[in-house]
Amino acid sequence: MDIQITPAPISGSIEGIASKSFAHRALICACLAKGKSQIRINTTSADIEATLNCLRNLGAVIEQEGTLYSVTPIENIPKKASIDCGESGSTIRFLLPVICALGINTEIHGSGRLPERPLSPLKEELIRMGAYISDDFPLNVSGRIMAGEFTLRGDVSSQFVTGLLMALAYLGGGKINLLPPVQSRPYIDITLQVLRTFGADIKEENNTFYINPSPLTGCGFTVEADWSNAAFPLCMGAEVTGLNPYSTQGDKAIIEVLKRMGAKISGNYKADVSALHGCRVDAADIPDAVPVIAAIAATAEGETVIFNGERLRIKESDRIQTTCEMLRSLGADITETDDGMIIRGKKSLSGGETLSFHDHRIAMAAAVAAVRCEGDVIIRNAEAVNKSYPAFFKDYNKLGGNARVL
Repeated sequence: MDIQITPAPISGSIEGIASKSFAHRALICACLAKGKSQIRINTTSADIEATLNCLRNLGAVIEQEGTLYSVTPIENIPKKASIDCGESGSTIRFLLPVICALGINTEIHGSGRLPERPLSPLKEELIRMGAYISDDFPLNVSGRIMAGEFTLRGDVSSQFVTGLLMALAYLGGGKINLLPPVQSRPYIDITLQVLRTFGADIKEENNTFYINPSPLTGCGFTVEADWSNAAFPLCMGAEVTGLNPYSTQGDKAIIEVLKRMGAKISGNYKADVSALHGCRVDAADIPDAVPVIAAIAATAEGETVIFNGERLRIKESDRIQTTCEMLRSLGADITETDDGMIIRGKKSLSGGETLSFHDHRIAMAAAVAAVRCEGDVIIRNAEAVNKSYPAFFKDYNKLGGNARVL
């Protein structure tokens, strides 16, 4: 799907969509718990659907009625299974340790850039503790890990820690030593919050997590609105309702970044972005927000420097490179650095044609940049938004945007 956008002012209000970070975790915990759970998710996406389909293939029974998902946990563990994680890094990294804890001989498929995204050092730790995991895709996984002590670097992926925490909570105990520096810490906090809601007993001391024996128990869980995807309409000046101001989601920091750039925040959450200026942005805990921050920085007064974003290179695309290429193709003055980018703001961008690079956040950031362009913007392969926000362009038009499918 290619989208053509004619620049138009954005205004109005939309409801925040469900956080896929919370949805993944709640669904997996429900499938590992004792007893049934009721999970309410107000919107879905390709990534959430990938996790749902994988869990069903691993033996869970998940029935949907509107926004309510009734989950009967995995009770009769199958000997063999085949799952497809699509392009969801969260799905494969969360489920790999879980599969090893369940002891299911599993063939794991993935598409897009997923087979290239790193699984080390998680993979090596699982093998050390008794699992077999093949080197090539589709992955073949067999064997069963037991509760024990694991050690992971904290600067590769918080998703590794999440997967292990859920696996050890299911196994009834264990210990994870997390070697500093720890990046994307808010995502670990989301995991701890969800696990504790399901009854897990987890203590933390000096970057070491102690998972104590305490069975996961089915419960009711409502997935809160997603700050990561809310960042896109917020950065265009729209109001997003339903967001949790006390959320553990790291991307709620978009409000603080906008304030530092000169935006005035009002209402539920509405930003006046008419007179922004540049600032320095540490991307260590908010990597998913970098493309949209760069998009608004492209027309902010002065210079914006984004740093500590090395891990952006191993996302759905190399997001340092693709963010720079996308904005440069629309007329931005942007320079790539090893761990981020430097953006020198202009009054407006020229517009033109750009690629999504099959990355949902690049496609949405291009639509945000289009608001400040003089000419039309064409986004190739804009269907990438389906990964996290399928209704993005529908909401974009609802807010006054002029996006149409070519």
